[in-house]
Amino acid sequence: MEAVMNPETSSEDLAPYAVAPDIAGMKVVFVNVYFVGDPVAGSKWVLVDAALPNSAARIKREAERLFGENNPPAAIVLTHGHFDHVGALPDLLKEWPNVPVYAHPLEMPFLQGKSHYPPPDPGVGGGAMAYMSWMFPTGPSNLGDQVQPFPADGTIPEMPGWHVVHTPGHSPGHVSLFRASDRALLAGDAFTTTRQESAIAVITQKEELHGPPTYFTIDWEAARRSIQTLAALNPTAAGAGHGKAIRSITLPQHLDTLLQHFNETEVPKGGRYVKQPAHTDEEGIVDMPTPVSYHVARAIGIGLIVGTVMWAFGGSRKR
Repeated sequence: MEAVMNPETSSEDLAPYAVAPDIAGMKVVFVNVYFVGDPVAGSKWVLVDAALPNSAARIKREAERLFGENNPPAAIVLTHGHFDHVGALPDLLKEWPNVPVYAHPLEMPFLQGKSHYPPPDPGVGGGAMAYMSWMFPTGPSNLGDQVQPFPADGTIPEMPGWHVVHTPGHSPGHVSLFRASDRALLAGDAFTTTRQESAIAVITQKEELHGPPTYFTIDWEAARRSIQTLAALNPTAAGAGHGKAIRSITLPQHLDTLLQHFNETEVPKGGRYVKQPAHTDEEGIVDMPTPVSYHVARAIGIGLIVGTVMWAFGGSRKR
């Protein structure tokens, strides 16, 4: 059983990835970034996540459209450090060298060059994105002192009214951001609003509530508890790292439904991290479960890539 969503948009005519009038979202290929701030030239704003490599120019253009030129963000907040959430960060920091970057302490080893992430498991998920995940980089990024841990009290000085919620499972230091005044949630990859493992779902952005992307999730019990934590906040609007925004008073019920069937629909039947999670600390990987064979998944992924290239080449020759 899958949790299918029926979003209820508010009276404002918001874009599909916007969480609230002052929380704009933008999809970059298959991952979202969020711009938090009143969309008025000169207003103070914060960037949440930094998408894929080579997307800095696109992010900067959207920021200028929303907040005016020569108006860098007050801060950049990372839900976690996977490649599709920090890819443009080095280029953005060349443009905005004095902007503080925040992440959870348990993400620091992956962002400061100390450790790579536990490798993906392409044998789980059963879709093209999952099959190809063995190619996805695991870092480490090396941002050095440009990234700093969140304040211990869970607040962010540049985001008044927001609170940092530690939501591990997909990554050790994964966080979500919650604003109690309007119950707005930026969930990162704690859950998704489309089936991220499927290339077709990614392309069509079919709206379904799911757990975190399976191929990069390293602790399934922690992932379930994290969704439980977010459901208890009773959010009524949410933006995830993958999929369209949800604006619905019934979002907590959808999350409860997801939790009721979590082991059945979200946790893979097999795979490297299902029975034993990867363990990390503030220095990086401590231990990981024994690898499982993913030769079949890898062969399927290579076949998909070759088939796509041949299709594209054949189409261009016909033209």
